[in-house]
Amino acid sequence: MLWPFNHFRKPRLAPAGTIEAIYGMIVTQAREPIFYRDLGVPDTVNGRFDLLLLHLWLLLRRLRAVVQGGAELSQALFDRFCEDMDDNLREMGVGDQSVPKRMRAFGEAFYGRVQAYDQAIEAGTEALAQAICKNILNGSGLDQARRLAGYAAAAYADLGQAGDSALLQGSFKFRAPLREDETS
Repeated sequence: MLWPFNHFRKPRLAPAGTIEAIYGMIVTQAREPIFYRDLGVPDTVNGRFDLLLLHLWLLLRRLRAVVQGGAELSQALFDRFCEDMDDNLREMGVGDQSVPKRMRAFGEAFYGRVQAYDQAIEAGTEALAQAICKNILNGSGLDQARRLAGYAAAAYADLGQAGDSALLQGSFKFRAPLREDETS
């Protein structure tokens, strides 16, 4: 059905199915067992949240370079992330009165980590390892943080090699996480 005011909305460049597919890739990658088993990410709600944020940040950072459609897709992915967080809170039994406060905390965590990771990746892998150690590994496990930072830097480089249209259409893949026998 066409609503009379639909022509005022900006058309979404990426179809909803593409946004779901890309967000699904982010979630799937963040759930890879090796991150929790071998790289020291706590297998907790917070650990999974932080790993999800790391992968979302990697893609959103890469999308900044996509001139045509990158900002729109970034916003759509962030909106999908917020919907997912809201849904998860409600599934965990958080009451309607508390959801906005928790969502505000998620937003603050997201923007804080984006800023920290952006500054760190510009300074190099060791700075990124320090940021990951602080934000994901709760301040311990610097060797594991270095491996995770090496993975993140390599995953970001891979995303940089993906063409803009591949990113916008969700036809890219995240790299496999590092195995125990690999070094960063």
